[in-house]
Amino acid sequence: MTIKGKATSLDIAHLAGVSQPTVSRALRGSPMVNEETRRRVLAIAEQLNYKVDKNASSLRRQHSGTLALLLFEDPTSDESHINPFFLPMLGSITRACARHGQDLLISFQQLSHDWHADYGDSNKADGLILLGYGDYLAYQGKLRKLVEQGTLFVRWGAVLPDQPGISIGCDNVGGGRLAGAHLTELGKTRVAFLGDASSHYPEFHDRYQGCDEVLREAGHALDPALQIDAESSEDSGYAAAQALLGRGIAFDALFAASDLIAIGAMRALSERGLRIPEDVAVIGFDDIPAARIATPTLTTVFQDTTLAGELLVDTLMKQVRGEAAESMRLPTSLVVRKSTLLCSS
Repeated sequence: MTIKGKATSLDIAHLAGVSQPTVSRALRGSPMVNEETRRRVLAIAEQLNYKVDKNASSLRRQHSGTLALLLFEDPTSDESHINPFFLPMLGSITRACARHGQDLLISFQQLSHDWHADYGDSNKADGLILLGYGDYLAYQGKLRKLVEQGTLFVRWGAVLPDQPGISIGCDNVGGGRLAGAHLTELGKTRVAFLGDASSHYPEFHDRYQGCDEVLREAGHALDPALQIDAESSEDSGYAAAQALLGRGIAFDALFAASDLIAIGAMRALSERGLRIPEDVAVIGFDDIPAARIATPTLTTVFQDTTLAGELLVDTLMKQVRGEAAESMRLPTSLVVRKSTLLCSS
């Protein structure tokens, strides 16, 4: 192979079929690059007689001491556009950054914007924490772009095979199984599900699958006719429950993919004259503060947002330091309240 003039890392990237940031990581021995790719990059660098510019390399490795938290706007009944599920996580992230001696830059984003390019091509922060994203399939391409341009990031979301980058998420299937087991213990056989149970919303889909697994084992699989798509908002939950009631199909329990959906659904059920939990048992997911003051108080699947915030920062800092980091799922637990027959208070 022949290169005119002095070889650059871009030349190596082109010949190796990888990105320039991958070449840089391979040359400095980062564990983020697999061994096969590292050997290929080193072999090409040797053939091109490539010499690392020590001064430039040192300059590039200087860190800003800042992490960026990108919050994607959610539909809310107020002007905050922040899903209340993320508020305690935000506090945990802030405290974890302080422990690591990092400043935290918080930015609101809309998925339609080119936020992936804006942050990937700037020196605003050493890495990104991503919270909230809506349709995963619409979001996935931008995550791939971050990986390609060498941007360090970690997101809160479903842990999926072959996903771009690293995720911290909860055991959504396990959480769905907890909900299904609770309803089975109550003797419920006609369970409705509110939430988009498709690959567009993999967290909701896993919750649906977990619940369905347990109900199938008991001989009462989820009926597709009792599933209504809904986003994580009270208004969406209310509309979904109204659509469900409009189908005229009997059900004795409702599992909502989030607490906000569940709270909106309970309002629609009450307006129709259905008693909770006597006529319909209701379970949500998340255990947001509003679940504890809803009428009736909401049985739900708990996610540890405090631990999640700590792990998001810890995992991103591992990447910043060039250490190996991996995705992980956090366990869930069931919190029983008055919206199901097995109430604790």
